[in-house]
Amino acid sequence: MSSPSAAGSRVPDSEASIIPGPVKAVLAVLVFTAFVMMLNETALSVALPAMMADYGITAATAQWLLTGFMLTMAVVLPTTGWLLERFTTRSVFLFAAAAFLVGTIIAALAPTFTVLLIARISQAVGTAVVMPLLMTVAMTLVPPQRRGAIMGLISVVMAVGPALGPTVAGVILSFTSWHGIFWFMVPLVAIAAGIGALKLINLGEPTSAPLDLVSVILSVFAFGGLVYGLSSIGLILEGQRSALIILVVGLVGVVLFIWRQLNQAKKGRALLDLRPLGVRNYTFSLIVLLTLFGAMLGVLNTLPLYLQGSLLVTALVAGLVLLPGGLLEGVLSPFAGRLYDRYGPRPLIAPSMVLVVGSLFWLSTADENSRVWLIIAVHVIFSIGLAGLFTPLMTTALGSLPKDLYGHGSAILNTLQQLAGAAGTAVMITIYSGVSASAQETGTPETVALADGANSAFLTSAVLTVVALVFSLFITRVDSRAETISEVEPGRDS
Repeated sequence: MSSPSAAGSRVPDSEASIIPGPVKAVLAVLVFTAFVMMLNETALSVALPAMMADYGITAATAQWLLTGFMLTMAVVLPTTGWLLERFTTRSVFLFAAAAFLVGTIIAALAPTFTVLLIARISQAVGTAVVMPLLMTVAMTLVPPQRRGAIMGLISVVMAVGPALGPTVAGVILSFTSWHGIFWFMVPLVAIAAGIGALKLINLGEPTSAPLDLVSVILSVFAFGGLVYGLSSIGLILEGQRSALIILVVGLVGVVLFIWRQLNQAKKGRALLDLRPLGVRNYTFSLIVLLTLFGAMLGVLNTLPLYLQGSLLVTALVAGLVLLPGGLLEGVLSPFAGRLYDRYGPRPLIAPSMVLVVGSLFWLSTADENSRVWLIIAVHVIFSIGLAGLFTPLMTTALGSLPKDLYGHGSAILNTLQQLAGAAGTAVMITIYSGVSASAQETGTPETVALADGANSAFLTSAVLTVVALVFSLFITRVDSRAETISEVEPGRDS
């Protein structure tokens, strides 16, 4: 652990929000670092063919560079609540930055696929730690009346970073090999780590909470099994028993993990404190947020397949179709945060949900004759809706919690987000593939069949967002005074 210094001395909770200079520096470093890491999460997708050629591996093997990343994130995220309580803020940040930086350098130099996969796992560890850290620091340092603007920047990281990853990687690949994707990130994270070591402020005092190894092991089976199982829904429907067994193990693991956390919480030793789920506003916001995230990733992964398979555009054009919406979402998210600070969540959530639901139902009417510009327009509307939703939902969810549960609340949010992303992508791709295959078996032309599959997938996403719309009606404005522990868990002594 790092020792306090003049730049990194611990700031009492009561004073943390009244030092704008250091707070801005801290948040800038964390936001920038998290953005690079989230960009990295999806950047590799366009480089897989080149890696397959270099290492002489199949697409199924290469896919583990993406699946392994998600699995690691899902396993590490439940431990971040404990990490943020046990170690200083700067120590956690430097650990995350070092894990990502070392993994990135090794990936750039990787002589074999196995080494590259290990490097990706190291990157995932750093990414999993940074996102909850960023949210916890923001909620702790920023006063309630300014949280919306800051969470707007965080929503840019969470939504726009992954959306722009393939585009950035595509530009890099036009100049150099896939190794350049990793070399591009090395100096960015190294500089951020250096600035963070000097500027980052330690929040509160670390506790001596012991690490519950049983919970850690259960989380591996629970969340690792669920992410893998949900990502393999197509294989399960085809009758692959191994994927089904892993999914069942994941479900059983989740039940045992929850049981373990509830028991350990009575002793104050829970790896992941589940009390945030007892806060109604947090839970409703979380349900809406996860539904939207699953729908978003499902659409982002299905749209390129539809564009290339049914509209017969190139991979470059398919990537560029998603660019305007992603950029616009990045520009609008901070503005949505400022509006949240002034008017609260409801004036933003209602019209934004209408845009998301309407755009997805519209998208479900696209066919093999649709114009590319029309798809761009619908995706832009969809992105505008998301920009008006992610910020108020995240801010409301975490803002509804007492300060000492920020870390666990953000850990729950980020863990379930990984599950929602895996489920949304798997369900949409499975529907797309299944409907398309069935249509082709009846003699339907391939472009028409693929359009039918995309229609069904987009319609499923639209229906899911209707469910989110219903839950969003119960979200209320957060009081500037967070709920107390006794409100979170009735009967518990403060």
